[in-house]
Amino acid sequence: MTDARVLLDTAVATTDEMGALGARLAAVLRAGDLVVLTGPLGAGKTTLTRGLGAALGARGQVSSPTFVLARTHPTTSGPDLVHVDAYRLSDPLELDDLDLDWDASIVVVEWGRGFVDGISDSVLDVEIVRATGADAGAPDDDADPDDVPDEPRRVVVTATGPRWAHVTL
Repeated sequence: MTDARVLLDTAVATTDEMGALGARLAAVLRAGDLVVLTGPLGAGKTTLTRGLGAALGARGQVSSPTFVLARTHPTTSGPDLVHVDAYRLSDPLELDDLDLDWDASIVVVEWGRGFVDGISDSVLDVEIVRATGADAGAPDDDADPDDVPDEPRRVVVTATGPRWAHVTL
C-alpha cells in the first residue's frame, strides 16, 4: 500500500464553505472511490456529503443515514453516491449485510475508521476537527447532528493508496 499523504489541510469557517469543500472533493472522485469521514457529532460530515452530492448531481435529499445505515443516491451522470453511517454498527462485518456496490459507486462512510479496513487499497480520509464545538452526544430522532451554528473547523484530507498517488486538490 502506498504511504498516506496529506492532500489538504484547511480551515472551514461556515457550513457553506463545508459544502463547497464537498463539491471540490467531488471533482476528483470516480466509481470505486472510498471516502471515510471522521469527526464528532455536528462536525459537518453530512454537510460535506451534501455538497459532494450536489456537485455530483445526486438525486434525492442527502441527509444523515444514521437510522437507515446507508442511502444510495443515483446521480444525473456518473456513478451513484452511496452514503453510509457506521455509527450504529458494532462490527465491520455488518457492512457486508448492507450489500453495497463498492466498485461501481462513490462510497462515503461517516464514522468509518476501523470499519472499512481492507475494502479498498485506496482511501480518501477526511478528518473534521471542531475545535470550539462540544461533542453533542448520541444522535436523536428529531435533530440533524450537522445542523449546528457556523464555527471554525479544521479539515485534513489524507490520501492512501495508488488511486491517489497523482491526485491533487
